[in-house]
Amino acid sequence: MKLFNTLTRQVEEFVPIKKGKVGIYSCGPTVYLSSHIGHMRTYVGNDILKRTLYLSGYKVKHVMNITDVGHLTSDADTGEDKVEKTAKETGKSAWDIAKFYEEQFFSFTDALNIPRPDIVCKATDHIREQIDLIKKLEEKGFTYKTYDGIYFDTIKFPNYGVLTGGKHGIKAGVRIKMGEKKNPTDFALWKFSPKDEKRQMEWESPWGIGFPGWHIECSAMSMKYLGETFDIHTGGVDHIPVHHTNEITQSEAATGKPFVRYWIHFEFLMLDEKKMSKSLGNIYTVDNVTQKGFDPLALRYLFLTAHYKDPLNFTWESLGAAQSALQNLKSLIVNIKSSQRTAPSEEKSEKVEKYRDDFTQAVNDDLNTPRALAVLWEMMKSNIPSEDKYDLALAFDEILGLNLWKISTAKIQVSSNIKILMDKREKLRKEGKFEEADEIRKKIEDGGWRIEDNESGAVVKKKT
Repeated sequence: MKLFNTLTRQVEEFVPIKKGKVGIYSCGPTVYLSSHIGHMRTYVGNDILKRTLYLSGYKVKHVMNITDVGHLTSDADTGEDKVEKTAKETGKSAWDIAKFYEEQFFSFTDALNIPRPDIVCKATDHIREQIDLIKKLEEKGFTYKTYDGIYFDTIKFPNYGVLTGGKHGIKAGVRIKMGEKKNPTDFALWKFSPKDEKRQMEWESPWGIGFPGWHIECSAMSMKYLGETFDIHTGGVDHIPVHHTNEITQSEAATGKPFVRYWIHFEFLMLDEKKMSKSLGNIYTVDNVTQKGFDPLALRYLFLTAHYKDPLNFTWESLGAAQSALQNLKSLIVNIKSSQRTAPSEEKSEKVEKYRDDFTQAVNDDLNTPRALAVLWEMMKSNIPSEDKYDLALAFDEILGLNLWKISTAKIQVSSNIKILMDKREKLRKEGKFEEADEIRKKIEDGGWRIEDNESGAVVKKKT
């Protein structure tokens, strides 16, 4: 299995620390607002990685954090705590805000058929571990105190910025206000509570009442559950210059050991060629997807059509095309599941194994899901026996996660957006607006359906 390692900036053969076992840590959500579908692309990517490792015979231990404290509105260690800010705006407690958005997050990942991590750890449940890690850094001389907190002195860590190709790649002077910091790239390990304001989330520490910095939580929790050096760390590409860079710095400074062997980063989901983000306000959630009548697994299918290292532009039209492709795939599954068995041949048996090998090679080649999907479609349209197609489709779906095994030979359900179009067309026909009704027909047909008009009304059927 080969993976692109951000640390070395090249595709490498994956070799775990312990034979047959893999430890993965994934940066989870900051639970102050709804996670959007751009975030979901990363979590689907995590899932594909895990499924591919399982295919290769590894036993995987997956850990993911929940950031419910310490993530400020600025990466420069300034601004309000995001969870506390939402609490003030809504009149709810910070704890209730965090709980609500955590539960919502998992409802979204469930809808996308993403199994939950083996360990989900909240920052607020691991304050002691974070304080202990900061104390270790203090004992080794890497920290200093300012008016608002305890900071890491990055000038004392020669390897700072290795994930970005060097310290200067971070453009520190552009993004950070100095204040009492010694260096522009120094970052907060512990922040003091404001003297004129009582926070909802704050704890006693050797340095004063306050709360942990955003970066320290991931180092403390990942090393608690996976050890001081572990195999894989994942996250979005936006974490590379600050969050993951600081994780490496504080972890290796504390232990004197390499922190992570392989860093896997997933590219942005774009909307109108712009990054989808809460700060820009150009976001959609899984709820928005279902409210428009789309199957959440169509969104998963759309993510699979692009390599995880390539930006993917989201439109409702592209999601519609993904849904049509998924429905067509389901129709083919229904057809082959109900087909009569055919006699195998040596030639067709060789094709079956070739498809299996091609698919395995695709996903093992840096999680190449577009190629894996192409192999699936090529196989489904081939002349190999139906039972082999069915078995291969389900085997491939162990990686793709489209729930093809759930499809029965019963009639495939018409999605709600198609039903809405059908009702609109029927209304136009009754009003004698036949040209407009024909335009609706074209939209339905473009979605992979065909309409049959009869005396009792219109019937829509899936194209096969």
